[in-house]
Amino acid sequence: MVRRLVAGVVFVILFIVVVLVIRGCLKSEKQTSLKTYNREVSALAQESDAQVSTPLFTSLTGAAGKSALDVQQQVDELLKLAQGIASRAKSLSVPGEMASAQQDLLLALDLRVEGMTKLAALVPTALGGQAKSASTKIAGDMEIFLASDVIYSQRVAPLIQQSLASDGITGLMTMSTHFLPNLGWLEASTVLARITGQASGSSGSQTGLAPGTHGSALISTSVGTTALEPEPAINHISGGANPTFTVTVEDSGENPQTDVTVDVTVTAAGKQYKASRVINSMQPGTKANVEIPITGLPLGEPAKVEVNVEKVPGETDLENNKSTYLTILGE
Repeated sequence: MVRRLVAGVVFVILFIVVVLVIRGCLKSEKQTSLKTYNREVSALAQESDAQVSTPLFTSLTGAAGKSALDVQQQVDELLKLAQGIASRAKSLSVPGEMASAQQDLLLALDLRVEGMTKLAALVPTALGGQAKSASTKIAGDMEIFLASDVIYSQRVAPLIQQSLASDGITGLMTMSTHFLPNLGWLEASTVLARITGQASGSSGSQTGLAPGTHGSALISTSVGTTALEPEPAINHISGGANPTFTVTVEDSGENPQTDVTVDVTVTAAGKQYKASRVINSMQPGTKANVEIPITGLPLGEPAKVEVNVEKVPGETDLENNKSTYLTILGE
């Protein structure tokens, strides 16, 4: 009886241990799947920005002064990339907790494909001498891109973070995405000005500028909580191969500024990685932050990061518009 009692106790203990081990394995597997989904969505979001949005709006800016055929071909190629990203999103392995986030992600990416499709159809008209009439339709289509950004920022990312937190996963960031670089593209007059390469309401000269100084100043650059120090300091930053640079800019003049463009160029392992974002408007003496993601950087390699705030109309002092940082990127 004693031996049977001991055997029974041992069996119960072993059973409990096995159950706990199985539960631990299942929880670990579940957390891994949630983390993987978050990482894959973040990668798609950044790829959409860096490989589709940035070259798209770069191509559209001043398009009237470029080869119409080249612009059309590039827009068509970018449309295929957008379709590829949306297709890859559909093939993701989606944990049950992420079902709602996945549904909204597909909607956001499909909207980008829809906007790109409509834009590609309008480019020949815009570059065929009818830029004014096409700009109104293009501005309307830009609302589709804005809608995709809102869905991602207000639904996809929060739902992913909610699911991660519910399973006890903290400290993981879901990367943001801003396909529409600034709200100026929603205005037909601004679209027309950007496509033709002329400042809105400008004859191409400095006339019409408000009196007083004009200009912007680069205040700081950071990645996550790490503030970068200018060269020759070496900055060790985390963020994996797809860091987001947060650039702080100040309106250093005596006049409000609009469409202030900020460029980030990373040189690493013999290659250059570039991205730009636009600050819609700034008031004198105020500061604004702009987030600029860079994707596909090599880990562990020395890199030179160049940040530049482009000249605004009437600006004469460009000494405080740029800075260079030396970095080594880690996980």
